Amino acid sequence: MPRPQGFTYATHPDGTVRITHAGHPATTLRGPRAQQFLDEVKTTDPQLVMARWTGNYKRGNERTARNHPRNRH
Repeated sequence: MPRPQGFTYATHPDGTVRITHAGHPATTLRGPRAQQFLDEVKTTDPQLVMARWTGNYKRGNERTARNHPRNRH
């Protein structure tokens, strides 16, 4: 599976973490979830962690979608 790309995150003074994908807001984490995310992103590949936390990761149907007649070019 290809590695996700384009995710960034920013921490704010109030403890909020904002995750963006390709410059667009993907999710905002606050409180204990934000701290859990920051702990996890230190120990694992940040791109994979952010993809998982935002729900924006490969679902296994990409090949089927690519082969659908409306997606053929």
